[in-house]
Amino acid sequence: MYKRILVSTDGSKLSLKAIKTATRLAKSLGAAVTGVYVMPEYVPPVYGEAAIYMPEMSPKKFKEATAKEAAAALAVVAADAQKAGVTFAGVSVTDAQPWQAIVRTAKGKKCDLIVMASHGRRGLSGLLLGSETTKVLTHSKIPVLVCR
Repeated sequence: MYKRILVSTDGSKLSLKAIKTATRLAKSLGAAVTGVYVMPEYVPPVYGEAAIYMPEMSPKKFKEATAKEAAAALAVVAADAQKAGVTFAGVSVTDAQPWQAIVRTAKGKKCDLIVMASHGRRGLSGLLLGSETTKVLTHSKIPVLVCR
């Protein structure tokens, strides 16, 4: 049925449910798991009259910090995959739009299922904050399993 399962993680507790679901499903199907962590692009600070002073982070330090976060989040997926006895590959990508990176990575790695968590935001908070999960569901031609 599914041979390559992509699981998206942001390092949150909520994404643990998606990770566990993906690895258990992969084990039952004999599939491999690919973990993806999307790192934000560096955006230089913009100062105005009412800006609160925050120390500037250089692009190099920003990249190092986000790479460290990505490695930690993907290590959780790797550990769960190892525990389940499934093949694992981790990838971190940089994109301003996480949903685009998730869909692009799934296609590029020839995954046939995307597993991801949803915060379940609805109404005004869903509209204002947006939902990466909803965007993946809307734009992906690959099946998506949403965990809550």
